[in-house]
Amino acid sequence: MIINEQQLKIISDQLGRTPRGIVRIAASNKNTPLVLQMRSIVDQQPFPTLYWLSSKSLNKAIGQIEGQGWVKYIEARIDDDAELRASLLKDQQRYVDQRWRLMHTDDRAYIEARGFTELFNNYGIGGITEWTKVRCLHMHYAHHLVETNTIGSLLDEAFSLQSLTINY
Repeated sequence: MIINEQQLKIISDQLGRTPRGIVRIAASNKNTPLVLQMRSIVDQQPFPTLYWLSSKSLNKAIGQIEGQGWVKYIEARIDDDAELRASLLKDQQRYVDQRWRLMHTDDRAYIEARGFTELFNNYGIGGITEWTKVRCLHMHYAHHLVETNTIGSLLDEAFSLQSLTINY
């Protein structure tokens, strides 16, 4: 899907800069982009983030949730709940597999030629290598909006983010 000029302007406004490395809008709310699918190589550097949350409204809401200590709260739940932990590990592997499936052939060749294959096999959601930890709720929620995941579901249950009015 080609991003049109109007969408590119919205994304630039959301990010506060000219975007780089976008493949497509992966999730939107009417005409507002919410999640961007990214290239794996941006400016000749590895970029293992497949889905980037572009919505200012969601970024702000999730930033407030993180500020309330929810990363540590979720990590404690993961430590205590084997089923939740197993579900998160499945999400991480699906994310890695999806990144490889969607990867541009030029990016794959660059990654393989420069020895970055293991990095892309090991970096999960948010670029984390310890898959039972949470680096960033924004990245999990971006993934959730494209393909439902465990932490995104927890955030929707606790904060009803799916019903948030999106103004950008």
